[in-house]
Amino acid sequence: MAINWILESVDQSPSTNEDLMARWRASRLWQPIARKAITQTSGKGRLGRSWISHPHQALTFSVAYPFKKNISELSGLSLACGLAVIKGISQTSGISQEALKKLGLGLKWPNDIFFNDKKLAGMLLEGGQLNSAQSTWIVIGVGINLTATSDLEKSIQRPIASLDQISQTKAIDADVLWLAILKELAEIIELFEQHSFAKLQKEWNSWDIYKDKTCAIIHNDQIQHEGFERGVDDQGHLLIESDNKMQKIISGDVSLKAKA
Repeated sequence: MAINWILESVDQSPSTNEDLMARWRASRLWQPIARKAITQTSGKGRLGRSWISHPHQALTFSVAYPFKKNISELSGLSLACGLAVIKGISQTSGISQEALKKLGLGLKWPNDIFFNDKKLAGMLLEGGQLNSAQSTWIVIGVGINLTATSDLEKSIQRPIASLDQISQTKAIDADVLWLAILKELAEIIELFEQHSFAKLQKEWNSWDIYKDKTCAIIHNDQIQHEGFERGVDDQGHLLIESDNKMQKIISGDVSLKAKA
């Protein structure tokens, strides 16, 4: 049974994630909902970072969904959502997933989508259970760069990728892209509810931009682990091989970087 999202679109919001999180904390979420803002003034990213969003240069939205699973059973959910974003991009651009892969689109553990080694999109998942009798509400925030300008790159202080670099012959309509991703998110969420991440492990690993590369896991600017990145296991944990031993990286509160 398909998820019927309640759709909200506003010109401006400090953060669509925080909008929905505030409703969750006040017990004012009842049905799956998707909220989009043309401009976010205080968008949030992972590790306390901000997501800078200029008008019409990015698609920024959040969805809230009540999972039947408890929070401990949602390992790998952010990875699954990355697949939904890629499928939505493929559908909207008219470029097949295999062609997108060859062009340089891929996933970076745990929450990012990259295009030719530059960040194109990111996700932030928040939420939980207010009490054990309630569903586990998860708010999934998504930000995708539609266009990239030198001013935006200066404000972010690093090069970024954008959808217009991928689909150079076809302009991507933000609303069409939003609805396509919502459709794919609904399908991924329903699959995840039934099978958890295990059903999506192989597909995610096929998009992993760092698979079999030498990488470092960094926490608080300190290298915690180094070795060959071997994809993820059936729970979405990152696998790092070093000295013929496999280390599972469980926490998403770290950074993954490829070594030159």
